[in-house]
Amino acid sequence: MTAAIIAGAMATEALAQPAPRRDEFHWLGQINKASIVINAEEGLLAPALAPRIARGLQAVIDAGDRPGGRRPNLVITFEPLLIEAAGVEATLIHAGRSSQDMLTTVRSAMLREELLRVAAALRRATTTMIDMAERHRDTIVPNYTNGVAAQPNSYGHYLLGHIAGLERDMQRLREAYARLDLSPMGTTVLNGTSWPLNRDRMARYLGFPATIENAYDAAQILAAEIPVELGAVSTAIAIHVGAYIADVMTQYAQPRPWLLLAEGDGNTYVSSAMPQKRNPGLLNDVRRQASMVVTLATGRTIAAHNIPPGMNDPKSVADNVALTAATTRLLEQWDRVMRALVLSPGRALEELDLDWTASQEVADVLMREHRLPFRVGHHFASEVVDFAKSRDIRPSAFPYAEAQRIYRHTLHEMGLPETDLPMTEAAFRAALEPAAIIRARATPGGPQPAEMTRMIASARARLAGHDEWASAQRARIDAALAALEADFARVLARAK
Repeated sequence: MTAAIIAGAMATEALAQPAPRRDEFHWLGQINKASIVINAEEGLLAPALAPRIARGLQAVIDAGDRPGGRRPNLVITFEPLLIEAAGVEATLIHAGRSSQDMLTTVRSAMLREELLRVAAALRRATTTMIDMAERHRDTIVPNYTNGVAAQPNSYGHYLLGHIAGLERDMQRLREAYARLDLSPMGTTVLNGTSWPLNRDRMARYLGFPATIENAYDAAQILAAEIPVELGAVSTAIAIHVGAYIADVMTQYAQPRPWLLLAEGDGNTYVSSAMPQKRNPGLLNDVRRQASMVVTLATGRTIAAHNIPPGMNDPKSVADNVALTAATTRLLEQWDRVMRALVLSPGRALEELDLDWTASQEVADVLMREHRLPFRVGHHFASEVVDFAKSRDIRPSAFPYAEAQRIYRHTLHEMGLPETDLPMTEAAFRAALEPAAIIRARATPGGPQPAEMTRMIASARARLAGHDEWASAQRARIDAALAALEADFARVLARAK
């Protein structure tokens, strides 16, 4: 194994490892640390008391970090531990705070990291699909509309269509993240406080780029709205996954599919009664997981529906993390499906020759190169297809003489002067040849080689931009918490 391959494998493994989850206890500790540092420096907490409260807080955190330690997830259960460790004076840091803004901040911080996990899984799945698109840019397969074979296409181009949907999913995720990534701290219950809290500094210490502007909005409106938006993002992802899986599953109904899961590694399993069956267990698992995501996402809307502002119904961390974790799992399973797929290009071409998916090109050529009205050419091609299907003739075997006869008959039927079919036999055959059709596409966004090169490069560039965005978010949060830790350590060092 070369050094480059080893380095690439290590980078992939590093990407696959999510950051450790920071729970409610962790974030309550960070909020308390920031309150001690800021309020002591800005005159809202006596400087002499700050070290003692800091020492008590550190004792609570250290105890909670030990195996089996108490890690309360509510303000009202955290505070008694702080009082026990530092005395009732420790509640002086509660100036201008409420469990409303504190817990809203905790939930925002946690969901912010959960969204970054979803984003990482989405980027991995997109990377796999882009690699597949490049690998199969020239693999010609049938595409389907209304559940029926419609036109030939390259499998790479088909995948780029799905990649475009994943790009919109990432855009939605980033937009939701931006609305979530605002600090509610300092809004207290709903209209602020008479204490002159430094909300901007608190936001920076907790890794938020800015604060929520309206104090009523923070815990009463936005906090209930965000879970619904997360549900919408997850639903969009699940719909894209489900559509792809359903398309793959259509092949499994055929005796000789052109697209299959590689056997082994838990991808398929043998029927208990029918020896010939290889059931696509992995596909079934992914479809079921997509349905679970939609179920959980819909639950976020139901929980937020028809309640007064500020109620806790949709705010449960456990419920919202269940949604994001299920979405992350779905994307991981989908990535596994894509890596397990095996295409048979020869079988796909055989499938194309079983039907007349290239017949529209005959009408297009007659109009483009011979100025025949499209509807006339379309009628001629349709008559060719009817004749062929009634006699079980494949496109590759259709008699050119019969095409000439049908063309003259079509002109007669439509009241036009009868002439010979202007397409030579070679041109007629080329118009029905799937690979030639793909190469001849001329409009931007098509499967022709130049456009495939452009679109693959564009997809990779967008993905690189999303990687940079995610890295920047994590770096900002980590740097903010490191700065808070350093400033808190200076206060702690003064404790006697």
